Amino acid sequence: MRFSSSRTGLLFQSSRPLDLSPFEKLLEIFKELITHTSGDFDEAIDWLRELDKEYQLTDENYTIDDFIEDLLDKGFIKAEIKPDGSEPSMAITAKTEKLLREYALKQIFGNLRKSGSGNHNTKNIGTGNEVAGELSQFQFGDPIENIVLTESIKNAQIHFGIDEFQISQDDLVIEKNHHKSQMSTVLMIDISHSMILYGEDRITPAKKVAMALAEFITTRYPKDTLDVLVFGNDARPISIKELPYLQVGPYHTNTVAGLELAMDVLRRKRNTNKQIFMITDGKPSCLKLPDGSYYKNSAGLDQSIVEKCYLMARQAKKIKIPITTFMIASDPYLQQFVQEFTKANNGKAFYTGLNNLGEMIFEDYEKNRKKRFG
Repeated sequence: MRFSSSRTGLLFQSSRPLDLSPFEKLLEIFKELITHTSGDFDEAIDWLRELDKEYQLTDENYTIDDFIEDLLDKGFIKAEIKPDGSEPSMAITAKTEKLLREYALKQIFGNLRKSGSGNHNTKNIGTGNEVAGELSQFQFGDPIENIVLTESIKNAQIHFGIDEFQISQDDLVIEKNHHKSQMSTVLMIDISHSMILYGEDRITPAKKVAMALAEFITTRYPKDTLDVLVFGNDARPISIKELPYLQVGPYHTNTVAGLELAMDVLRRKRNTNKQIFMITDGKPSCLKLPDGSYYKNSAGLDQSIVEKCYLMARQAKKIKIPITTFMIASDPYLQQFVQEFTKANNGKAFYTGLNNLGEMIFEDYEKNRKKRFG
Protein backbone atom coordinates (compact mmCIF):
# COMPACT_ATOMS: atom_id res chain seq x y z
CA MET A 1 0.00 0.00 0.00
CA ARG A 2 1.38 3.40 -0.94
CA PHE A 3 0.58 6.98 0.05
CA SER A 4 0.25 10.12 -2.00
CA SER A 5 2.49 13.00 -0.96
CA SER A 6 -0.46 15.17 0.06
CA ARG A 7 -1.90 12.38 2.14
CA THR A 8 1.45 11.81 3.81
CA GLY A 9 1.61 15.47 4.78
CA LEU A 10 -1.86 15.34 6.30
CA LEU A 11 -0.94 12.16 8.12
CA PHE A 12 2.06 13.87 9.69
CA GLN A 13 0.17 17.02 10.63
CA SER A 14 -2.65 15.07 12.28
CA SER A 15 -0.24 12.89 14.24
CA ARG A 16 2.29 15.53 15.28
CA PRO A 17 2.46 15.64 19.10
CA LEU A 18 3.83 18.46 21.22
CA ASP A 19 5.97 18.49 24.39
CA LEU A 20 7.11 14.90 24.00
CA SER A 21 10.55 13.32 23.97
CA PRO A 22 12.12 12.61 20.55
CA PHE A 23 11.25 8.92 20.91
CA GLU A 24 7.63 9.64 21.90
CA LYS A 25 7.17 12.06 19.00
CA LEU A 26 8.35 9.51 16.48
CA LEU A 27 6.37 6.73 18.14
CA GLU A 28 3.11 8.68 17.67
CA ILE A 29 3.78 8.97 13.95
CA PHE A 30 5.09 5.41 13.69
CA LYS A 31 1.82 4.04 15.14
CA GLU A 32 -0.13 5.67 12.33
CA LEU A 33 2.31 4.54 9.66
CA ILE A 34 2.50 0.92 10.82
CA THR A 35 -1.30 0.78 10.79
CA HIS A 36 -1.48 2.09 7.22
CA THR A 37 1.21 -0.31 6.03
CA SER A 38 -0.55 -3.32 7.61
CA GLY A 39 2.34 -4.07 9.93
CA ASP A 40 5.07 -3.76 7.28
CA PHE A 41 7.93 -2.37 9.38
CA ASP A 42 10.30 -1.63 6.52
CA GLU A 43 7.70 0.33 4.58
CA ALA A 44 6.65 2.26 7.69
CA ILE A 45 10.27 3.23 8.38
CA ASP A 46 10.78 4.26 4.74
CA TRP A 47 7.85 6.65 5.09
CA LEU A 48 9.14 7.88 8.43
CA ARG A 49 12.46 8.74 6.78
CA GLU A 50 10.60 10.60 4.01
CA LEU A 51 8.68 12.57 6.63
CA ASP A 52 11.92 13.29 8.43
CA LYS A 53 13.38 14.81 5.27
CA GLU A 54 10.33 17.00 4.73
CA TYR A 55 9.53 18.03 8.30
CA GLN A 56 12.90 17.68 10.09
CA LEU A 57 11.60 15.34 12.77
CA THR A 58 15.09 14.47 14.01
CA ASP A 59 18.50 16.08 14.44
CA GLU A 60 22.05 14.92 15.00
CA ASN A 61 21.24 14.15 18.65
CA TYR A 62 18.47 11.68 17.84
CA THR A 63 18.11 10.02 14.44
CA ILE A 64 15.73 7.53 12.86
CA ASP A 65 18.34 4.84 13.48
CA ASP A 66 18.34 5.78 17.18
CA PHE A 67 14.56 5.44 17.13
CA ILE A 68 14.76 1.96 15.60
CA GLU A 69 17.29 0.94 18.25
CA ASP A 70 14.96 2.21 20.99
CA LEU A 71 12.02 0.32 19.47
CA LEU A 72 14.11 -2.84 19.65
CA ASP A 73 15.36 -2.18 23.20
CA LYS A 74 11.87 -1.38 24.48
CA GLY A 75 10.35 -4.51 22.96
CA PHE A 76 8.19 -2.85 20.30
CA ILE A 77 9.92 -4.72 17.47
CA LYS A 78 11.93 -7.91 17.13
CA ALA A 79 14.32 -9.41 14.61
CA GLU A 80 12.78 -12.29 12.67
CA ILE A 81 15.11 -14.92 11.26
CA LYS A 82 14.20 -15.84 7.68
CA PRO A 83 13.99 -19.54 6.73
CA ASP A 84 16.43 -19.06 3.86
CA GLY A 85 19.10 -17.75 6.22
CA SER A 86 19.19 -14.29 4.67
CA GLU A 87 19.41 -11.03 6.62
CA PRO A 88 16.86 -10.98 9.49
CA SER A 89 13.97 -8.51 9.16
CA MET A 90 12.21 -6.47 11.81
CA ALA A 91 8.62 -7.16 12.82
CA ILE A 92 6.32 -5.63 15.40
CA THR A 93 5.69 -7.52 18.64
CA ALA A 94 2.57 -8.31 20.69
CA LYS A 95 3.39 -5.21 22.73
CA THR A 96 3.00 -3.05 19.63
CA GLU A 97 -0.17 -4.85 18.58
CA LYS A 98 -1.66 -3.95 21.97
CA LEU A 99 -0.38 -0.39 21.59
CA LEU A 100 -2.09 -0.07 18.21
CA ARG A 101 -5.43 -1.23 19.64
CA GLU A 102 -5.14 1.35 22.42
CA TYR A 103 -4.17 4.01 19.87
CA ALA A 104 -7.17 3.20 17.67
CA LEU A 105 -9.49 3.27 20.69
CA LYS A 106 -8.18 6.69 21.74
CA GLN A 107 -8.55 8.04 18.20
CA ILE A 108 -12.11 6.82 17.75
CA PHE A 109 -13.75 6.51 21.15
CA GLY A 110 -12.04 9.58 22.58
CA ASN A 111 -14.03 11.82 20.24
CA LEU A 112 -17.47 10.37 20.89
CA ARG A 113 -20.18 12.66 22.16
CA LYS A 114 -21.33 12.08 25.74
CA SER A 115 -24.85 10.69 25.68
CA GLY A 116 -27.49 11.19 28.35
CA SER A 117 -28.55 8.46 30.71
CA GLY A 118 -31.02 5.87 29.52
CA ASN A 119 -29.93 5.89 25.87
CA HIS A 120 -30.16 2.11 25.54
CA ASN A 121 -32.20 -0.31 23.49
CA THR A 122 -31.32 -3.88 24.49
CA LYS A 123 -34.61 -5.81 24.48
CA ASN A 124 -33.52 -8.74 26.65
CA ILE A 125 -33.31 -8.51 30.41
CA GLY A 126 -30.00 -9.32 32.05
CA THR A 127 -29.10 -10.05 35.65
CA GLY A 128 -28.60 -6.56 37.04
CA ASN A 129 -26.22 -3.62 36.99
CA GLU A 130 -22.51 -3.16 37.43
CA VAL A 131 -20.54 -0.04 38.27
CA ALA A 132 -18.72 1.44 35.30
CA GLY A 133 -16.54 3.88 37.22
CA GLU A 134 -17.81 6.92 35.24
CA LEU A 135 -19.37 9.93 36.93
CA SER A 136 -22.22 12.04 35.61
CA GLN A 137 -24.68 14.62 36.90
CA PHE A 138 -27.72 13.22 38.72
CA GLN A 139 -30.93 13.21 36.69
CA PHE A 140 -34.44 12.52 37.86
CA GLY A 141 -35.03 8.76 37.87
CA ASP A 142 -31.40 7.79 38.58
CA PRO A 143 -31.03 5.28 41.48
CA ILE A 144 -30.36 7.15 44.73
CA GLU A 145 -27.92 4.48 45.88
CA ASN A 146 -25.61 5.44 43.02
CA ILE A 147 -25.03 8.98 44.34
CA VAL A 148 -21.34 9.61 45.08
CA LEU A 149 -21.41 11.56 48.34
CA THR A 150 -17.84 12.88 48.33
CA GLU A 151 -18.15 14.44 44.87
CA SER A 152 -21.65 15.75 45.58
CA ILE A 153 -20.56 17.42 48.84
CA LYS A 154 -17.54 18.90 47.09
CA ASN A 155 -19.84 20.47 44.47
CA ALA A 156 -22.10 21.89 47.19
CA GLN A 157 -19.13 23.45 48.99
CA ILE A 158 -17.99 25.08 45.77
CA HIS A 159 -21.47 26.49 45.08
CA PHE A 160 -22.51 27.60 48.59
CA GLY A 161 -19.39 27.59 50.76
CA ILE A 162 -18.96 25.99 54.18
CA ASP A 163 -20.77 28.64 56.27
CA GLU A 164 -24.00 28.46 54.25
CA PHE A 165 -23.69 24.82 53.29
CA GLN A 166 -26.63 23.23 51.49
CA ILE A 167 -26.92 20.65 48.78
CA SER A 168 -29.18 20.81 45.74
CA GLN A 169 -30.03 18.39 42.96
CA ASP A 170 -27.60 20.22 40.68
CA ASP A 171 -24.75 19.26 43.04
CA LEU A 172 -25.48 15.55 42.99
CA VAL A 173 -23.16 13.24 41.08
CA ILE A 174 -23.83 9.58 40.32
CA GLU A 175 -21.67 6.70 39.22
CA LYS A 176 -22.98 5.33 35.94
CA ASN A 177 -24.37 1.82 35.81
CA HIS A 178 -24.34 -0.52 32.86
CA HIS A 179 -26.59 -3.43 32.18
CA LYS A 180 -25.04 -6.78 32.92
CA SER A 181 -26.63 -8.65 30.04
CA GLN A 182 -23.78 -9.92 27.92
CA MET A 183 -23.44 -9.14 24.23
CA SER A 184 -21.89 -11.25 21.50
CA THR A 185 -20.88 -9.28 18.43
CA VAL A 186 -19.50 -10.35 15.08
CA LEU A 187 -17.80 -7.64 13.04
CA MET A 188 -17.68 -8.41 9.31
CA ILE A 189 -15.11 -6.50 7.25
CA ASP A 190 -15.21 -6.40 3.46
CA ILE A 191 -11.72 -7.06 2.02
CA SER A 192 -12.71 -7.05 -1.64
CA HIS A 193 -10.49 -5.11 -4.03
CA SER A 194 -12.84 -2.12 -4.12
CA MET A 195 -11.78 -1.26 -0.56
CA ILE A 196 -8.64 0.36 -2.01
CA LEU A 197 -9.93 1.41 -5.42
CA TYR A 198 -10.62 4.94 -6.66
CA GLY A 199 -7.67 6.43 -4.75
CA GLU A 200 -9.32 5.94 -1.36
CA ASP A 201 -8.05 3.72 1.42
CA ARG A 202 -11.14 2.24 3.04
CA ILE A 203 -9.57 -0.78 4.69
CA THR A 204 -7.43 1.16 7.18
CA PRO A 205 -10.40 2.91 8.85
CA ALA A 206 -12.23 -0.44 8.93
CA LYS A 207 -9.39 -2.23 10.72
CA LYS A 208 -8.90 0.74 13.07
CA VAL A 209 -12.53 0.37 14.08
CA ALA A 210 -12.00 -3.36 14.65
CA MET A 211 -8.89 -2.77 16.78
CA ALA A 212 -10.61 -0.07 18.81
CA LEU A 213 -13.74 -2.14 19.29
CA ALA A 214 -11.66 -5.13 20.42
CA GLU A 215 -9.78 -3.02 22.97
CA PHE A 216 -12.99 -1.33 24.14
CA ILE A 217 -14.87 -4.58 24.71
CA THR A 218 -12.01 -6.44 26.40
CA THR A 219 -11.35 -3.57 28.83
CA ARG A 220 -14.84 -2.21 29.50
CA TYR A 221 -17.07 -5.25 28.90
CA PRO A 222 -14.78 -8.23 29.49
CA LYS A 223 -17.72 -10.66 29.59
CA ASP A 224 -18.86 -9.62 26.12
CA THR A 225 -17.42 -11.34 23.07
CA LEU A 226 -16.21 -9.91 19.78
CA ASP A 227 -15.44 -12.08 16.78
CA VAL A 228 -14.03 -10.53 13.62
CA LEU A 229 -14.27 -12.04 10.18
CA VAL A 230 -13.28 -10.86 6.73
CA PHE A 231 -15.06 -11.63 3.50
CA GLY A 232 -14.00 -11.48 -0.14
CA ASN A 233 -14.54 -14.48 -2.41
CA ASP A 234 -14.79 -16.49 0.82
CA ALA A 235 -15.13 -15.64 4.50
CA ARG A 236 -12.76 -16.51 7.31
CA PRO A 237 -12.41 -15.57 10.96
CA ILE A 238 -9.38 -13.58 12.05
CA SER A 239 -7.96 -13.13 15.52
CA ILE A 240 -7.54 -9.81 17.28
CA LYS A 241 -3.80 -10.34 16.93
CA GLU A 242 -4.14 -10.33 13.12
CA LEU A 243 -5.97 -6.99 12.86
CA PRO A 244 -2.96 -4.70 12.33
CA TYR A 245 -1.88 -6.84 9.37
CA LEU A 246 -5.25 -6.90 7.61
CA GLN A 247 -5.10 -6.24 3.85
CA VAL A 248 -7.46 -6.41 0.90
CA GLY A 249 -7.04 -8.93 -1.89
CA PRO A 250 -8.05 -9.36 -5.55
CA TYR A 251 -11.47 -10.50 -4.42
CA HIS A 252 -15.12 -10.09 -5.30
CA THR A 253 -17.68 -9.60 -2.51
CA ASN A 254 -19.25 -12.78 -1.17
CA THR A 255 -21.59 -11.21 1.38
CA VAL A 256 -23.50 -14.48 1.77
CA ALA A 257 -20.38 -16.36 2.88
CA GLY A 258 -19.68 -13.68 5.47
CA LEU A 259 -23.21 -13.82 6.84
CA GLU A 260 -23.21 -17.61 6.96
CA LEU A 261 -19.99 -17.64 8.97
CA ALA A 262 -21.17 -14.84 11.28
CA MET A 263 -24.42 -16.63 12.07
CA ASP A 264 -22.59 -19.90 12.64
CA VAL A 265 -20.29 -18.18 15.13
CA LEU A 266 -23.20 -16.58 16.99
CA ARG A 267 -25.25 -19.78 17.15
CA ARG A 268 -22.52 -21.22 19.38
CA LYS A 269 -22.63 -18.29 21.81
CA ARG A 270 -24.61 -18.66 25.02
CA ASN A 271 -25.30 -14.94 25.41
CA THR A 272 -28.88 -13.79 24.98
CA ASN A 273 -27.94 -10.66 23.05
CA LYS A 274 -26.29 -11.15 19.66
CA GLN A 275 -25.62 -8.83 16.76
CA ILE A 276 -23.74 -8.52 13.49
CA PHE A 277 -21.95 -5.37 12.32
CA MET A 278 -21.06 -5.37 8.63
CA ILE A 279 -18.67 -2.84 7.06
CA THR A 280 -18.79 -2.88 3.27
CA ASP A 281 -18.38 -0.50 0.38
CA GLY A 282 -19.57 -2.59 -2.51
CA LYS A 283 -22.33 -4.71 -3.86
CA PRO A 284 -22.50 -8.46 -3.36
CA SER A 285 -20.93 -9.92 -6.46
CA CYS A 286 -19.97 -13.50 -5.67
CA LEU A 287 -21.43 -16.82 -4.52
CA LYS A 288 -19.72 -20.11 -3.83
CA LEU A 289 -21.43 -22.96 -5.66
CA PRO A 290 -21.96 -26.49 -4.26
CA ASP A 291 -19.16 -27.86 -6.44
CA GLY A 292 -16.67 -25.41 -4.88
CA SER A 293 -16.49 -23.08 -7.87
CA TYR A 294 -17.51 -19.42 -7.76
CA TYR A 295 -20.26 -17.56 -9.53
CA LYS A 296 -19.12 -13.94 -10.00
CA ASN A 297 -20.87 -10.98 -11.54
CA SER A 298 -19.68 -7.41 -10.99
CA ALA A 299 -22.07 -5.85 -13.49
CA GLY A 300 -24.84 -4.24 -11.49
CA LEU A 301 -26.87 -6.16 -8.94
CA ASP A 302 -27.20 -9.80 -9.89
CA GLN A 303 -30.66 -10.88 -8.78
CA SER A 304 -29.63 -14.44 -7.89
CA ILE A 305 -26.90 -13.13 -5.55
CA VAL A 306 -29.12 -10.41 -4.11
CA GLU A 307 -31.96 -12.83 -3.33
CA LYS A 308 -29.56 -15.10 -1.45
CA CYS A 309 -28.48 -12.10 0.64
CA TYR A 310 -32.12 -11.32 1.47
CA LEU A 311 -32.63 -14.96 2.44
CA MET A 312 -29.68 -14.78 4.85
CA ALA A 313 -31.10 -11.57 6.34
CA ARG A 314 -34.44 -13.26 6.98
CA GLN A 315 -32.75 -16.29 8.53
CA ALA A 316 -30.82 -14.04 10.90
CA LYS A 317 -34.05 -12.28 11.87
CA LYS A 318 -35.70 -15.64 12.58
CA ILE A 319 -33.03 -16.51 15.16
CA LYS A 320 -33.10 -12.95 16.57
CA ILE A 321 -29.75 -11.73 15.25
CA PRO A 322 -30.01 -8.10 14.09
CA ILE A 323 -27.64 -6.95 11.36
CA THR A 324 -26.35 -3.38 11.24
CA THR A 325 -24.83 -2.45 7.90
CA PHE A 326 -22.32 0.39 7.62
CA MET A 327 -22.29 1.26 3.93
CA ILE A 328 -19.29 3.25 2.72
CA ALA A 329 -20.74 3.80 -0.75
CA SER A 330 -23.20 6.41 -1.96
CA ASP A 331 -24.50 4.82 -5.19
CA PRO A 332 -28.33 5.04 -5.13
CA TYR A 333 -28.83 1.51 -6.45
CA LEU A 334 -26.53 0.09 -3.77
CA GLN A 335 -28.35 2.03 -1.08
CA GLN A 336 -31.60 0.57 -2.37
CA PHE A 337 -30.15 -2.92 -1.98
CA VAL A 338 -29.09 -2.13 1.60
CA GLN A 339 -32.56 -0.78 2.36
CA GLU A 340 -34.19 -3.99 1.16
CA PHE A 341 -31.61 -6.09 3.00
CA THR A 342 -32.22 -4.14 6.20
CA LYS A 343 -35.97 -4.48 5.83
CA ALA A 344 -35.65 -8.26 5.44
CA ASN A 345 -33.69 -8.46 8.70
CA ASN A 346 -35.49 -5.67 10.57
CA GLY A 347 -32.00 -4.39 11.28
CA LYS A 348 -30.36 -1.01 10.78
CA ALA A 349 -28.30 0.68 8.09
CA PHE A 350 -25.95 3.65 8.15
CA TYR A 351 -24.72 5.34 5.00
CA THR A 352 -21.47 6.79 6.20
CA GLY A 353 -18.19 8.17 4.98
CA LEU A 354 -14.86 7.10 6.43
CA ASN A 355 -14.48 9.99 8.86
CA ASN A 356 -17.38 9.11 11.15
CA LEU A 357 -17.45 5.34 10.62
CA GLY A 358 -15.90 4.62 14.01
CA GLU A 359 -18.14 7.03 15.86
CA MET A 360 -21.29 5.51 14.40
CA ILE A 361 -20.23 1.95 15.21
CA PHE A 362 -19.29 2.77 18.78
CA GLU A 363 -22.49 4.69 19.44
CA ASP A 364 -24.55 1.86 18.00
CA TYR A 365 -22.66 -0.72 20.04
CA GLU A 366 -23.33 1.22 23.23
CA LYS A 367 -27.02 1.60 22.41
CA ASN A 368 -27.38 -2.10 21.68
CA ARG A 369 -25.27 -3.06 24.68
CA LYS A 370 -27.20 -1.30 27.43
CA LYS A 371 -30.63 -1.66 29.00
CA ARG A 372 -33.11 1.20 28.94
CA PHE A 373 -33.54 2.32 32.51
CA GLY A 374 -36.77 3.76 33.96
